[in-house]
Amino acid sequence: MTQTLPSPEVLARRFLLYMKAERGISRHTARAYTQDLKEFTAFLDKGPSPDLSNFRKARLLVREFWASLSQRGVATSTLNRKLAALRSFFKYLVLEDLIDANPFAYLKTPKPERRLPRFLTEGEMEKFLGSIAGDPGFISSRDKALFETLYTSGLRIHEALGLNIDDADLWNGMARVFGKGGRERMAPLGKTAVKALESYLDERKKRFGRAPEKALFVNFRGGRLTPRGASKALKSRARKSPLTKDMAPHAFRHSFATHLLNAGADLRTVQEMLGHRSLASTQIYAHTSIEGLKKVYAGAHPRG
Repeated sequence: MTQTLPSPEVLARRFLLYMKAERGISRHTARAYTQDLKEFTAFLDKGPSPDLSNFRKARLLVREFWASLSQRGVATSTLNRKLAALRSFFKYLVLEDLIDANPFAYLKTPKPERRLPRFLTEGEMEKFLGSIAGDPGFISSRDKALFETLYTSGLRIHEALGLNIDDADLWNGMARVFGKGGRERMAPLGKTAVKALESYLDERKKRFGRAPEKALFVNFRGGRLTPRGASKALKSRARKSPLTKDMAPHAFRHSFATHLLNAGADLRTVQEMLGHRSLASTQIYAHTSIEGLKKVYAGAHPRG
């Protein structure tokens, strides 16, 4: 292929427009791809003008970028996400007839680390959520509603923050969620979450009136709450709580799955509630369900 390619920055912008318009990627994925491609193009800028149309040269550049990430100590899961973004980027270039072959064709990415997810015990979760219960005001009611929603529904943080008011059916205790790949599912809202949401919406109305913002969870200015804003609120609440553990938004999802399995919930049912395509993604929570394992052992083993 002899054509002269646009700069990597231009190609990256075209790729992102394609992924948003034709593949319908979520805002969360779009942000991750944007950051990963910026990092890659910045790496390319450090050397001579890259020739991405040359298969061997492109493959060498990918390997060098990969090596630079590894030398920085980037976690395997993060490394795989960045490489997946690049694989999709080069696949797009092949699709558009801009290059002949994907340099990832013969590259094997590292196997992901199988770390057990961090979660809170039921007692720890009660203490944490209870520490917010008595605080008055809009921000406190929003935080309580958000954390109760995350824990009783098992939503990913970007799924919860992507909810609009019309997506939450408080009467039936359900929420319509758009997960990875734009897949729609219904998620449960526990009684405590419904109660917290009702209180929050009352406080929100007092503060903003009937604001046009359709987002369910908003910041103090009335705009949609961002993942960064939610993480900041969680860290602040965790510092004020009786807990000594560090907390991240995903801890609610991990706790949701672990507590359900501890109580004897069916793995397939938990898979559906979490929105996992593969049962293997849900099975990792079975390893953290220590109480469930102990109950099965005590009831089944002759010396249990």
